Amino acid sequence: MNFPPLPSSLEAALAERGYAAATPVQAEVLQPEAVGRDLIVSAQTGSGKTIAFGLAMAQELLSESESIAFSERPLALIIAPTRELALQVSRELTWLYSKAGGRIASCVGGMNPQQERKALRAGATIVVGTPGRLRDHLERGALDLSGLKVVVLDEADEMLDMGFREELEEILDATAESRRTLLFSATMPRPIEALARRYQCNALRIATISGGRGHGDISYQAVTVSPPEIENAVVNLLRYHEAEAAILFCATREKVRHLHATLQERGFAAVALSGEHSQSERNHALQALRDRRARVCVATDVAARGIDLPTLSLVIHVEIPRDAETLQHRSGRTGRAGKKGTAVLIVPFSRRKRVESMLRHAKTSAEWTDAPDREAIRTRDRDRLLEKLLKPVEVDEGDRELAERLLAERTPAQIAAMLVQAHRANLPEPEDLIANTPEARREAQKERHRPGFEDTVWFRMALGRRQNADPRWILPLLCRRGHITRNEIGAIRIGPDETFFQIPRQIAKKFADAASRSAQADSEEEPVAITLSDNGPRNDVRGNHKRVPARSNADAPRVKAKAAVRDFDKPQGQQAGKPGKPFKKKVKGGPKGRRPAPNGRRG
Repeated sequence: MNFPPLPSSLEAALAERGYAAATPVQAEVLQPEAVGRDLIVSAQTGSGKTIAFGLAMAQELLSESESIAFSERPLALIIAPTRELALQVSRELTWLYSKAGGRIASCVGGMNPQQERKALRAGATIVVGTPGRLRDHLERGALDLSGLKVVVLDEADEMLDMGFREELEEILDATAESRRTLLFSATMPRPIEALARRYQCNALRIATISGGRGHGDISYQAVTVSPPEIENAVVNLLRYHEAEAAILFCATREKVRHLHATLQERGFAAVALSGEHSQSERNHALQALRDRRARVCVATDVAARGIDLPTLSLVIHVEIPRDAETLQHRSGRTGRAGKKGTAVLIVPFSRRKRVESMLRHAKTSAEWTDAPDREAIRTRDRDRLLEKLLKPVEVDEGDRELAERLLAERTPAQIAAMLVQAHRANLPEPEDLIANTPEARREAQKERHRPGFEDTVWFRMALGRRQNADPRWILPLLCRRGHITRNEIGAIRIGPDETFFQIPRQIAKKFADAASRSAQADSEEEPVAITLSDNGPRNDVRGNHKRVPARSNADAPRVKAKAAVRDFDKPQGQQAGKPGKPFKKKVKGGPKGRRPAPNGRRG
């Protein structure tokens, strides 16, 4: 074993877990000049920090017999920012100190506090917890820190960012001044340095983060997509990589719920992890990933720290991280302990410059590419299937008899085809994506008509952006005046002073008649003219007409609508008559020439 000299109980535990060589941070904390001293350690995520401080505090915990003597009060305290990280640390220290007789107690929010107090009373030698729960036990008298020999602050920068300064100070003030303090932090901002000056003495600084902050074991990819294609791109990326375990990071709980349901519907074994889940639900989700009952975890940034899954090889940033630090911590869930991993950022076309700036700030380079299409996925499927089926296997007598029976009833070619089909039946289908070149996207958009909108008629309303036109109230207005549903309204184009919208030709006359009757029946307010448009919206190079999808049924201001009835069986270019009268009258309840915005807001 390529470790510095260690107690035999720890060496045996590391050997059982397959640890053959120390990582840089583990080797540094075991150097002679670091023994017994306070430490300030900057190390990359996934570099083996938990084992590092577990080994570093062995001198304070183990007796001459290389075991931990019974103590009514804790000898070591590890403080972590999140429940997941605290539980992960607890699991690592449990096996590391199992042969030395270590008793580990976890104190985290969301767990049963009575059971935690019972474990503390039973004589836990190592306590791992989150700041809030530890302070609660301290104030209730269940946690006695007077006998502590070593304190570890794990991810100290994150704890300060989360607002745990008061909790940390109260906990550290309750410890003995003779205790040893180990501070682990990915970054060293001023608040961390101030905390170190107050609670550490002659601390040794250890930095194993290289000048280039990018993680060497993670390959970064940036996939450009149009916003409506993001979910399809996620599906194709999962199918293309077929990772044993993958994490998909979203910005909000709502996005986690939606994407989790979408992936389950499409046949993926997925679990969700966010702040709205209880600790029990989080534990079950992570255990499903460890047991390989699930292969995909959809999570918020609550999982950006403290999740350590040996099989995790793929991280997908479904929504762009808020900064370079979040990018590093999210991506650091893979590529751990010397293993290779892939981190993919899904980048809408309009956000490319922001992502490029973030990557520069993180000193990380990414390969810019398109999302894999159906053919690329099928090619990877064929390669993986051939590799799997051509591996040598041991066949027992029962399998051999079954194979002979199959050969008696089917040809080898038929059996091979059935085997391939059975394999593919268990795989979710890839999605068809619009090509990413501007020309291809325009051509594809022309061909993607909603059913029933192949032949449409353009109508015009004499109000636009200057009158605060908004689809949130235009859509329900059209449905109410024209006696149609939102599914019978096509594209909506909003210009500076006018709005155009599509109606299928087969119902255009019915719509115009209904809109005209509605306008005549209600005379409380000035009408908004709805007229047939001969030419539709102009293709203004300055973007005077904005294409807006109809999205909402929000209440709209009450306005009238009247329509000009034309011969809808003729093409629009052959219509007779003049377009409707432009809307110039003042609308009640708003400034001259402007319509009041919904909910009293302008713009």
